[in-house]
Amino acid sequence: MTDGGIMLKFHILTLFPEMIQQGLSNSIIGRATDRKQIEIHTVNIREFSNEKHGKVDDYTYGGGAGMLMQAQPVYDAWKSVGAHRTIYVTPQGRPFTQAMAADFATENELTILCGHYEGIDERVLEETVTDYVSIGDYVLTGGELAAMVIVDAVSRLVPGVLGNETSADTESFQGDLLEYPQYTRPEVWHDKSVPAVLLTGNHEKIAKWRTETSVLRTKERRPDLYEKYAFRQSVIQHLMKHKRDNIHMIECLRRGGTDILYACGEDILLYNARCRLGMITVSTQEKGRELLQMVPHPIESFVISQEFMIAVLQEQYGMHVDMKCVNACYTQNVPLGIQNKDLEIRPLTSEQEEYVCRHYQHGNSAYIRGRIAAGMLFGGFLEGKIVAFVGEHEEGSLGMLYVDPAYRRQGIGETLEAYMVNRHRIQGFLPYGQIEIGNAASMSMQKKHGLYLSEGFIWWMSAGDKWSGQSPLPHET
Repeated sequence: MTDGGIMLKFHILTLFPEMIQQGLSNSIIGRATDRKQIEIHTVNIREFSNEKHGKVDDYTYGGGAGMLMQAQPVYDAWKSVGAHRTIYVTPQGRPFTQAMAADFATENELTILCGHYEGIDERVLEETVTDYVSIGDYVLTGGELAAMVIVDAVSRLVPGVLGNETSADTESFQGDLLEYPQYTRPEVWHDKSVPAVLLTGNHEKIAKWRTETSVLRTKERRPDLYEKYAFRQSVIQHLMKHKRDNIHMIECLRRGGTDILYACGEDILLYNARCRLGMITVSTQEKGRELLQMVPHPIESFVISQEFMIAVLQEQYGMHVDMKCVNACYTQNVPLGIQNKDLEIRPLTSEQEEYVCRHYQHGNSAYIRGRIAAGMLFGGFLEGKIVAFVGEHEEGSLGMLYVDPAYRRQGIGETLEAYMVNRHRIQGFLPYGQIEIGNAASMSMQKKHGLYLSEGFIWWMSAGDKWSGQSPLPHET
């Protein structure tokens, strides 16, 4: 997180800063800027020219039509904002995707370089650019429109920008599916009625209908995406053979935002760019060593399913074990009952941030602030006083449960967990979480609620200074 609480700062190097400022000053992005959730800093490259009239272009060596932006003003403009991850928008770049947007959203600061004329001197690109990105196979008059597309797509993934905590999780391209059809009033328009299932109030049936229509729409309109979806489903079906042990990988795949870097037989490697999280299950230590070379940088945490991988990650990458856990998942078709009827449950705000930071031991203040901004931390209140909290982690697991000692044994923890389980069921998710070995109270609560525990263990590991990572090379078999 940058200074002042801003979660992501964009530096846009351009010849037309007014175009950027006007294009991004309205609607959701404008409001996010006003709330200081993001910051958009435009830099006029022309101001760094050494020429008398601010000239920044010249003829190309070797001949050819058009002019080329010179290296010196671009380089000096880039140096003025500091060395951050730098995106050059160009038709020659990698196609921009939702997964790429999620990856960029994990940064604290991003620099976007906008070209003009016939492009930019190759020598300065080699010294400054980390990512070459294209928004499509066509040519624009300049990079400003493409830069604004990237800023918009990335900003809406920053916690709190959208306001609605489910908006970014249910739209097109999540889980390789196009979004389902949506309807509003009137119920009948031009003799066309809203699908009857949407009027039933049955959230489970509605979720099922939405998934089915998303699949059909994707198959009809984007067969390329449907092929990815079908492969993802085949990996999920393979993991379902040991559902309880693999529920963390299954749900990450079902909810979208997680890439399959490798999947062949018992060897599966996943990567979630937004969480900077890797997940792996492998048949042998040797295969595990091989697959780790595919993991992109940066990465913060790894979830492993085989104990023999601990030594590999410790020796090669300086990682260490944070927790040894079992998975717990709720598979029944009935909602959990609420025990403490007096408990008021509502999303937390920045007012309760200090309380959570003081009592939650497994996350830093930036992580907690992000969970609050995303609407994924909920407080339990009695007579207006916060006495407990519970949350959803970035990758989708339930946890972060805490009850003030003075208010324990009143069913408050059970009520908060039931609230989160029921909430996930309504959203069409399979509620799951991890229980640290040795936490007898939590183990007892899961069994009381009817959650099933895995037979095997998983280990959460944190990245050390040795992690280098490679460029992601998806291998789907």
